[in-house]
Amino acid sequence: MGQKERSAAKISASVACTIVFVLILSASAFICFKKRKPSKKQPGLAFHNAARGKCMIFDLPTLQEATENFSEENKLGEGGFGTVYKGTLPDEQEVAVKRLSQTSREGLNQLHNEVQVLAQLQHIKLVRLLGYCSHQNEVMLVYEFVKNGCLHNFLFDERKGRKLNWNLRYNIIVGIAKGILYLHEDSSIRIIHRDLKSNNILLDENMNPKIADFGLARLLGGGHTQTKTANVAGTYGYMAPEYAIFGNVSPKIDIFSFGVLILEIVTRRKNNSSDDYNNTVNLLSDVYNCWTKDMTLQIVDKSLNVYSKSEVLRCIHIGLLCIQEDPDDRPNISSVVLMLTRDRVKLQPPRQPAFFFARDSSSVFEHARHGNYIYDKSDVIVEDNFSVNEVTNTDPYPR
Repeated sequence: MGQKERSAAKISASVACTIVFVLILSASAFICFKKRKPSKKQPGLAFHNAARGKCMIFDLPTLQEATENFSEENKLGEGGFGTVYKGTLPDEQEVAVKRLSQTSREGLNQLHNEVQVLAQLQHIKLVRLLGYCSHQNEVMLVYEFVKNGCLHNFLFDERKGRKLNWNLRYNIIVGIAKGILYLHEDSSIRIIHRDLKSNNILLDENMNPKIADFGLARLLGGGHTQTKTANVAGTYGYMAPEYAIFGNVSPKIDIFSFGVLILEIVTRRKNNSSDDYNNTVNLLSDVYNCWTKDMTLQIVDKSLNVYSKSEVLRCIHIGLLCIQEDPDDRPNISSVVLMLTRDRVKLQPPRQPAFFFARDSSSVFEHARHGNYIYDKSDVIVEDNFSVNEVTNTDPYPR
């Protein structure tokens, strides 16, 4: 091969290497750009990964037809992150469709969290997630429809409240406890709900309870029993003191919320409410005051004409044990279920509960000045969130 041929070969090789190098650089830049550029399909992909094939994927036209194009007549409620509608699928199955507000990124995070949690759970005491829909900027979750709506409406509506006889209430208390037992101890992953309240307990056609709204749920893995959060989210009146004030998250914060629920179910009064015979600072204080004076039955809902005194007293006793200030003084959920279902299990006497104010106090502010337990709102973030069938905003003050 002559010198000219060798020179031409070298030039050709150099050009080829340059072209290959440029192509590699271009491909690398394109891949990096694609990774950085947000994809319009990202929400749907995230939900698909979270659901892991355990949820149905609904298309938008199907849900539009099911809800009559999301009509006002089918609206079940509205919250900070969107609206919930009743729908009927082509096979006549009734569903509840949670439609995310298109401007709510925080709501998207909560819906994604619900998919992560509920896609892995199946229990008769939990509201079942059927599937999801992600269409352009539209994101929706589809749940089973729970006929009788939320417990809150039955407890605090005068007309509906009288339908709750003692047997129904006791069944609801035990049912909620069994649902929490599944979340804390029996499911494949340990789950802390973080927002147990009467709005998030739904009642089916037989008045059996189902726990709903897992947008704030926290998953604990690797044998961990507690964690910490910088953003406290939930509902005042149901939050445990160590969570509301310090952000400490453990299964015991659900126990505290459940204790409040028990007392609300027995008395049919909201925490931090008043009644005809006494203006109270909160329900927890009033129940404990009656307990210490052997006047416990006076706090029971007056509309309950027939009930088992032993069961009522036992439920109140368990409720007081669940709302102790120190998390270590609260029972775990398996003990709670045992105490509720086994009469012979001996109960420890309850101590003064968290957020306690004596009956003879002149004002809540007097106690706050003396350092008694009260929420410091400056350090607490309360997020609006809503239930599956009855959409409710979180109250911005203790109740």
